[in-house]
Amino acid sequence: MKSLRAFALLGLLATSPAAAQERSPHANYILRCAGCHAMDGSGHPVGGIPDFRNLVGAFARDETGRTYLMHVPGVIGASLSDTEIAAVLNYIMDNWGGESVPADFVPFTGIEVSTLRAKSIGDVVTYRRKLVETLTEQGIATAGYPWP
Repeated sequence: MKSLRAFALLGLLATSPAAAQERSPHANYILRCAGCHAMDGSGHPVGGIPDFRNLVGAFARDETGRTYLMHVPGVIGASLSDTEIAAVLNYIMDNWGGESVPADFVPFTGIEVSTLRAKSIGDVVTYRRKLVETLTEQGIATAGYPWP
């Protein structure tokens, strides 16, 4: 009976968040983002999934854009820690942001992710449309987005 209890305890410890091994940003991208945005960041524009390549950095320019990134469905539903989300976003900026990443880009942090995710933005599609309108007025390109 003692060994059964010890086995059960080991099983609980192995499945606890503290026992989970942290994955690299690359692995988390593959597991949480690549299904929609593809392995090369190209997305699926016909299906409404924006292309990251040389465009995603437009959303890292200011707090409004950075807040938007925290509320896209893939980030909200990623079930990653704030620090892991920051690492994946930095990975995306490094790999696909290209010239769209501002010269004064400040990498995302777990604290920033936590703070910005806590902000209420209402409907994410409406929020994005207003943000893109502002960026377009500034001459900053963003990926196409077909949602109404």
